[in-house]
Amino acid sequence: MSIRLGIAPIAWSNDDMPELGGKTPLEQCLKEASLAGFTGVEYGGKFAMDSKKLIPKLNKENLKLCSGWYGAQLLKRSPKEEFKLMQKQLKLFKDCNSPCMVFAEITDSVQGDPITPLSKRPKLSNDDWKKLINSINEISKMMMDENMPLAYHHHMGTVIETEEDTRRLIENTKDTVGLLVDTGHMLFAQGNSVKLVESFYERIIHVHCKDIRKDILEKSLKNDVTFRRAFLDGAFTVPGDGCIDYVPFLNSLRKKNYSGWLVVEAEQDPAKANPFEYAKIGFNYLNKTAKECGFEIIN
Repeated sequence: MSIRLGIAPIAWSNDDMPELGGKTPLEQCLKEASLAGFTGVEYGGKFAMDSKKLIPKLNKENLKLCSGWYGAQLLKRSPKEEFKLMQKQLKLFKDCNSPCMVFAEITDSVQGDPITPLSKRPKLSNDDWKKLINSINEISKMMMDENMPLAYHHHMGTVIETEEDTRRLIENTKDTVGLLVDTGHMLFAQGNSVKLVESFYERIIHVHCKDIRKDILEKSLKNDVTFRRAFLDGAFTVPGDGCIDYVPFLNSLRKKNYSGWLVVEAEQDPAKANPFEYAKIGFNYLNKTAKECGFEIIN
């Protein structure tokens, strides 16, 4: 099976904390992502929403737009209202031939809250579950009609955080709802990414490869810190620099014929973790390990 390797721009500039990498120009991010070996990059806050401006910048560095984050509030808005709000991003992704849109429900999320610990993240009542499932089914159908698959991202601090949450969502939604597996977020939530692959491989359309520094994760869980505090303390890093053994995960993906993108993503302070150096670490590890697991890497 063949896959592609991409990277998220969050290592260079953090949209939730603009002071982290705020002065780093987009051109530097794209150039260094390409030099590190990646052929794709996800959307970030410094990217133009106009494809006529963005595509030339991507083409200059031989990069493709391999997806990007969209935070929805379907517990507060109707699917039609949400769909209307995403139109500019949807058009951009279509113009750039993005394979999917990363999608997460962020109503009352604490992921960017500098005060609220992760233990206080929002939880869904049974009625909330019904509403969310119905709404995601509806908006995923709208997106599929536009040839832009929805890749649902389980995420720390949100209503869909744990392996149990993720299973409940995927088991009760239609096939139009794709799944993004994020190895770092799933480990942080004390879940198992390999088991998700084995259970829902037919629904997995995108993968985030985020690694974890085990000692900092254990400290973060013990002290019940905020998500922001955890990543500022260095909980996240790139594959090959943390505690996750990607061989079982990649072997499972290969056996289930996964053929999408593997995207390196690690929230780190660029002043402490040089984005280019860590991009190279992530690329070299994934490129080598994926090939050893039987994947062909498309350049």
